[in-house]
Amino acid sequence: MSVTAPLAKATSAQNRSRFGVLSLRPHIRWGGAIGWAWVALVLLFIYAPTLVIVGASVDPGKYLANRAFLQFPPHGFTLHWYVSIPPSLWKSVWISFELAAAVAVGAVIVGVPAALGLVRAKFRGRSIAAGIFRTPLQIPFIVTGIAFLQTLQWLDGTLGLRLQSSFSGLYLAHLFVATPYVISAAGSAIAQLSPRLDEAAASLGATRWRTLWRVTLPLILPGIFAGAMFAFLVSFTDVTIAVFLVPDDMTTFPVWVYSSIQNDLDSSLPALSTLVFLFSIAAIILLQRVVGLEKVLRGSGARG
Repeated sequence: MSVTAPLAKATSAQNRSRFGVLSLRPHIRWGGAIGWAWVALVLLFIYAPTLVIVGASVDPGKYLANRAFLQFPPHGFTLHWYVSIPPSLWKSVWISFELAAAVAVGAVIVGVPAALGLVRAKFRGRSIAAGIFRTPLQIPFIVTGIAFLQTLQWLDGTLGLRLQSSFSGLYLAHLFVATPYVISAAGSAIAQLSPRLDEAAASLGATRWRTLWRVTLPLILPGIFAGAMFAFLVSFTDVTIAVFLVPDDMTTFPVWVYSSIQNDLDSSLPALSTLVFLFSIAAIILLQRVVGLEKVLRGSGARG
């Protein structure tokens, strides 16, 4: 009796444990299904407007008064609107690309030294300086656009610089809002570097400049690339600031789209919008593969 009783208790406990696990499995399966369904609904909510544009871009169109009105869901399939994109629309895309590339380069030139100073240097008011550098992200773009419009008008009237309604004026405004992304991404990468790396380089006879070029910059290059990519996308997609500052002969793609919607919507616009969307997705995927979006969005990191 004393031998069989513990064996019976152990068998009973094992059965309860096994049946308990079996009873939980349906709940786990249902929980996983609900989670995937929720993720699918969120993705549909985010990308539904874009899917409408993509679908309308391949619609043959319904002609009324010699004009094609695209429909969704599409009533057929055609690539006609992709091959009939007007040169003026391609020109606006190229202008936006040039501007965004220049802004990305300028943001790196300005932002990387600032990030090095904010992370590595020790001085009073460093947290205040970091907050000031992040201020452009907190200001609504429409306020930034109006502020730059008034400032450039004053500079034109006072110094005769002719920055109003110019490529240079628009560039400065975009550089103002894009640089904090480089500072944040590069600063996060710098904060994760161990100071011992600099000490090791110095012990081997490397100067500070040589350490910067041969050790620090190569290690934080993914963060610099990530910040430059975000700066590029911010400039390329901006319409709120550009609508105040864009020159008449150099209309950017977002402003061209805005004007087309206000005046006379071009039937090839959904096609080019789809191509721009695919380019943006490819850029984000490249960014994720190179450095990871979580490292870019992280504003600070711990020292190693």
